[in-house]
Amino acid sequence: MKSAVYSQIGSPAEVLFSEDRPKPQLGAGQVLIKMVLSPIHNHDLMTIAGQYAHKPALPSVPGTEAVGVVEALGEGVSNLEVGQRVAGGAMGTWAEYYLADAAHLVPVPDAVGDETACQLVSMPLSAKMLLESLDVQAGDWIVQNAANGAVGKLVAQYGAERGIKVLGLVRRRDAVDSLKALGISNVVATDNPDWVEEAKRLTGGAPVIRAIDSLGGNGPEQLLKIASDGAELISFGAMTEQPLVISAADLLFRQITVKGFWGSKPPVKPQRIGELLGELIRDAEAGKLVLPIEATYSIEQIAEAARASGEPGRKGKVAVRGSDRAERHR
Repeated sequence: MKSAVYSQIGSPAEVLFSEDRPKPQLGAGQVLIKMVLSPIHNHDLMTIAGQYAHKPALPSVPGTEAVGVVEALGEGVSNLEVGQRVAGGAMGTWAEYYLADAAHLVPVPDAVGDETACQLVSMPLSAKMLLESLDVQAGDWIVQNAANGAVGKLVAQYGAERGIKVLGLVRRRDAVDSLKALGISNVVATDNPDWVEEAKRLTGGAPVIRAIDSLGGNGPEQLLKIASDGAELISFGAMTEQPLVISAADLLFRQITVKGFWGSKPPVKPQRIGELLGELIRDAEAGKLVLPIEATYSIEQIAEAARASGEPGRKGKVAVRGSDRAERHR
């Protein structure tokens, strides 16, 4: 089978290649899946570059999420059927076939397209788990940067459903307009010299008790211009790949606290994760959750796909494609 592989740490566009490998061997509780579509996430690229907590043995097949068709069932698997379309997190999904734990898979209704199904876990589930972990109530204000990113949009959408007021920061004025077109109105662009005053007008001077940083670098510094004294800053991502910039004055005199969020160590119980996944499937089936893919590449084009994923201004993920079954589920 064709697989994307890297045998050394480095820039994904430079170290990724494709090669023929044997199909993985099923173990108890596992499922062999024929891959249909697998997104390229930031954490996938960070892993290949050696910048992520997960350090796989090399050579390694990357990819951590996909939608595919069940090819075979391992011993003890009774909740799925051969031929069923399934989605969920797994390791080594940038290949024609991959293994996944049956417990981590969900059947995908026919009404849900492959583009959305292949992205149900990393971003939407993380957004829901993040909101659950914030300890905020309806009517409370939170602030986030990278508000025009996939997770930022989902936090605004699911936050609004809970009655949480979400203020979003973006870096360009045109991003404000694009978010407003989606119905996300509490957004300010930090390239506006008066953005802090504009943000405070939107909140009406109410306390902003949580700040979610997906940028790293100066991202927290900007968020804390809006957050109230005693607020909690959550480090969710590091898109700039720079260390967090937080002043001692904010920690000492304003009593700001800082903690990290990592979906691989979820702050909610396993049973609740299953319930949240069920909510996501229902949202996708009803058309409330639509996650676009901007471009797809074959496994043989993996270096080109990684390069395209790093280009700014995308309106959706770049994905690796497998089976042509994807064409029947758009």
